[in-house]
Amino acid sequence: MSLTDEDELLHGDSEEEGQKEDVQEDETPEQDQIEPCPLTQDTIAQGLSLLCRTGNGLAHAFVKADLKDRRLTDIVLLSSFLHLRFLDISSNFLTDFSPLAALTQLLWLKADGNQLKGFRGQPLGQLTYLQWLSLAVNRLGDTEGLGGPALESLNLIGNGIQRVSGLEYQRLTNLVTLELRGNSLETTDGIYLPNLRHLYLAQNKIKQLEGLEKLERLTTLHLRDNQLETLDGLSPSMKSLQYLNIRGNLLSSRQALQGLVGVAHTLRAIVLADNPLSEMEDYRLFVLTHLPLLERVDKEQVSSEERTEAQERVKEFEDSTEQEDQ
Repeated sequence: MSLTDEDELLHGDSEEEGQKEDVQEDETPEQDQIEPCPLTQDTIAQGLSLLCRTGNGLAHAFVKADLKDRRLTDIVLLSSFLHLRFLDISSNFLTDFSPLAALTQLLWLKADGNQLKGFRGQPLGQLTYLQWLSLAVNRLGDTEGLGGPALESLNLIGNGIQRVSGLEYQRLTNLVTLELRGNSLETTDGIYLPNLRHLYLAQNKIKQLEGLEKLERLTTLHLRDNQLETLDGLSPSMKSLQYLNIRGNLLSSRQALQGLVGVAHTLRAIVLADNPLSEMEDYRLFVLTHLPLLERVDKEQVSSEERTEAQERVKEFEDSTEQEDQ
């Protein structure tokens, strides 16, 4: 993947993006305070769309259902709609997704803003064709039991996940994008997904980088608004990393950036704003002397003048070191 191919992805750190990162707190009432509201045939009929051929091509069925914001407490009736491929059940009061086990053709599922507490006993890992799954702002405390052989994109923003566990390559072989913003993570350890390309961990409580050496194909790492004091843990094994966002952390000295050495030959864009380090004089120049292939620092393109000055500083340092050795 080249820098120009995904310019918006690699450089997106605008005010708009910052607003998207703000995770809303879950203010939904407890389940026992909610009036039961099961799914009915009338409700389903209102939400069905996208008539397509099924089976041998002679029959037709609706393959899309929009059931968001219906105050639903159970979706048992969904189990008879076997041909659904696209389903939105977000903004309800659901705790049990077991009726989805029958939807073996499901490709896309949005279930944000419900009350799911965990993956154990849920059928999500059994949906062999599911490629896109969003469970933002539920009540997940961990990731144990999650799987899906076809899953490519997983959104877990705004839950209460304290530590990642169970996210293993054998169960998520095709996962490319993982969203874990706005949780309670203190470490990056536990993500054993060598095919992962994009990892979003902003707005957690991360204090140290661990286990990243397994992410050999990762191109985008987003760590904005955490509690990092150093970048120790970035690994030379991360040989595809192009974009790193560490805005709003606690990096306060030049020594804190030593961990960048391992990814110096691949990194093309870095965001360091809102760290104490970014207030230092010539900090952009200092970064460029260690990361000569950078194209952007924060949101600004690296100028040819900056690059030349950085190269001259490196040469001066090398010359002085050589003279000392003689």
